Amino acid sequence: MGRSVGRLVAESLAAQGVDLMYCVPGESFLGLTDALVDVPQLRLVVCRHEGGAAYMAVADGRMRAGRAGVCLVSRGPGVSNAMIGLHTAHHDAVPMVLLIGQVERRERGRMALQEHDYGKLLADITKAVINVDLPSQASEAVARAFHLAESGTPGPVAVVFPEDVLDEAADDLPLAKPRPRATPGPSPAQMDDLAQRLAAAQRPLVLVGGAMDGPPETLDSLRRFAEAWSLPVSPTHRRPHLFDSHHPNYAGYVGNRVQPRLMAEMREADLLIALGERMTDVVSQSWTWPTAPDPQMPFVHVWPDPSELNRVWRADLAICADPAAVVEALLERKPSHPSGRLAWIARLHAIHRELTVPSWEAAPDGVNFAAVCVGVAERMAADAVLTTDAGNFTSFVHRHIPFRPGQIFLGSAVGGMGAGMPMAVAASIRHPGRQVIAVAGDGGALMTGNEIATAMRHQAAPVLLIPDNRTYGSIGMHHENRYPGRPFANAADLVNPDFAAWGRAFGAEGFTIRTEDDIGPVLDAALAPRSVPAVVHVHASALQITAFRRRKG
Repeated sequence: MGRSVGRLVAESLAAQGVDLMYCVPGESFLGLTDALVDVPQLRLVVCRHEGGAAYMAVADGRMRAGRAGVCLVSRGPGVSNAMIGLHTAHHDAVPMVLLIGQVERRERGRMALQEHDYGKLLADITKAVINVDLPSQASEAVARAFHLAESGTPGPVAVVFPEDVLDEAADDLPLAKPRPRATPGPSPAQMDDLAQRLAAAQRPLVLVGGAMDGPPETLDSLRRFAEAWSLPVSPTHRRPHLFDSHHPNYAGYVGNRVQPRLMAEMREADLLIALGERMTDVVSQSWTWPTAPDPQMPFVHVWPDPSELNRVWRADLAICADPAAVVEALLERKPSHPSGRLAWIARLHAIHRELTVPSWEAAPDGVNFAAVCVGVAERMAADAVLTTDAGNFTSFVHRHIPFRPGQIFLGSAVGGMGAGMPMAVAASIRHPGRQVIAVAGDGGALMTGNEIATAMRHQAAPVLLIPDNRTYGSIGMHHENRYPGRPFANAADLVNPDFAAWGRAFGAEGFTIRTEDDIGPVLDAALAPRSVPAVVHVHASALQITAFRRRKG
């Protein structure tokens, strides 16, 4: 057999620099998986659920410095299961390419088995859906998909291959070359304007977000920029690793529901700069900071896509540019700032340090998860990768686990449950030998925790911590806030397995924390170097509902 379209697609993926792909097998793309045998630089990671595979691709897109993660799924149910990953990549602005096997061309439009029109189905959660109907379009479609996914506001792009196209001949078809990346840059006039604003502001604050995420040298430039211009820096929701939380210019983490004392101080800012932060309701504290659509303070927005600038907030200075390029441009200029700036930075940092003191009160109904997070922080490696699922338990992580340069945080900014374990598996595969820790609540753990099986197959060894408080804690908290005094257990409480035994059933090692006295010995054992995953079942308090709030008993 000569070269097939499936082989051409595999070669096109390799030309884009792809080395890992995540999938759940399906008959509609056998022509591609068969061809992978002949393109050994492409490693296929076979997962147990498309939701897990898609989350792994999102995590890979986060870890590849602007290059797209890749997921391969079959039609119908496969695409439907993977939509949580598309939703996350779309809202989190993460580059991702989803390859979809479709029904044969002769069957389209007849409601064939598992048929869907993906241009309609995925219109609201992808940047584009590219249908490949001719062999001559296949390589070009792959090149276009990666260009779109990685350009402007990053996001997911889907490419749909009818099953019969993948088996057609492609002997004479050329390989489409990767598109050069088009990176917008700031103008000299914009840099003059921004430099003047920075020099004049008494109380500026820099919010640094996902578009600033990159290799270590990028984050080191951010540090030097903050030091040279005397600027306080706050990483935003689900990006805590972008600035060293021990650095004196660290102004506090701006995630969901910033603590009132810190937020009150931040509201005194006389210049707010969103540097690579898209700006959402979460970061803006429900559209109040800055106030939408007209901010209550001068607002500078730096984002690499003009369609996002001024979309919700009117910016006094909107800079369509790679935020790293803005940082480098300002580092080339002579910095200037008022003499009182250092006191402003010190006030913000002092509040951050007070809010994150490693202290807690014992809870009567289980382990206060704060104690576990403090123990994890004491044992995290200098290059550790930490992932979280979604839920109230993440407040303990963000309060009690500080990040240093060289460490990575992965999670779903949009708050999709089930991300913690798959992202940890992806991190272990992408960075073999590094310490990888996942934190997933008892709800999220049983959504995609089955990817422990994927970790076992691919020799990945993340450590999964499960704070088990036997309830969907976030839902119960919101119910209690909205309908005080009304019962909610029937809509939130859970019955869970012995998670340590569950982990051992996969071949992982299982550990249990029942009391605070168990924390040190168990974490020492679980975080020791190992060749298989570890699962740590924490019998956590349900009364200590967040890191800052306890329910009445």
